[in-house]
Amino acid sequence: MIPLTYLFDFSAQSDNSIPYVLKEFAVNGAKHLVLTDYMISRIFQSYSFADTMKEEMGNAGLDFVDAHAMFGPRLDLCTPLPQDRRIAVLRLNMTLEILAYMGVDTITVHVGNNVRFEEKYQSLEQNIERIEDALSQILPTAERLGITVCIENIWFPTNTPEVLLGIKEHFPTDALGFCYDAGHANLCAKGYLHEDNGVHGRVWQGFYGKDPVWDDKIAEKMLPHIVNCHLHDNDGSSDQHKCPGNGNVDWQHIAGLLRKAPRLKSIQSEVILGRDMVSIRTLCETFRKIFPECD
Repeated sequence: MIPLTYLFDFSAQSDNSIPYVLKEFAVNGAKHLVLTDYMISRIFQSYSFADTMKEEMGNAGLDFVDAHAMFGPRLDLCTPLPQDRRIAVLRLNMTLEILAYMGVDTITVHVGNNVRFEEKYQSLEQNIERIEDALSQILPTAERLGITVCIENIWFPTNTPEVLLGIKEHFPTDALGFCYDAGHANLCAKGYLHEDNGVHGRVWQGFYGKDPVWDDKIAEKMLPHIVNCHLHDNDGSSDQHKCPGNGNVDWQHIAGLLRKAPRLKSIQSEVILGRDMVSIRTLCETFRKIFPECD
């Protein structure tokens, strides 16, 4: 049975509130949470936090299934500065070791967006070269530990499904897969409904001087390699991380496609509760209605 996992933003909570939040998820039927980039950063700061979270999760009857790597211009796979790249690769390899200790077998990693460097944007070819170079250094660790690294669709030219598929062709190993992000895909499909073409249109027009490429078949293109997923809603204008039903994502269609994904290991809610002002109860009930077959 495919596990259903939930993201929660513990960065906005005190450590004393963690047991309460975990209990709320448990009493509302959740069994699995996401090991977030915030939690991983805390473990880097103090390894004892890993033991604390394992104990608290166990007390609540929960476990971690999937994870999200720390991300940002100096941490993503295409980061250009040599000193940043060395540290980013070391950090990712260390993260994989942490995941193995925490019992997690998939992690979402951002390939990165086009970044400004020496007053110019790096070409798509330069970015892809750096992404593949970084993957060549972390995938052997992932293979050894039995962890799947999942690269994610966003809304930049560096992370379209076509680019992700091209990268996957270079790495046939099962240690590399995809994270399908429904909210990001919706921006690339429905931003045209908004006067300024939404965040997707602004990126392509403002950053690159190009008309945006609209794509309503992102899930279909990524489907053979989807291992985990980020499910959240929006209206096509910005990355709002709303609860399903509070935007215009076609959840019946997406759920039907994900059920056909041959490599799928988990269904993940990436709803940000505080931003959308929904309760843990509403979140869990919503996802159980969409995916009643998940555990």
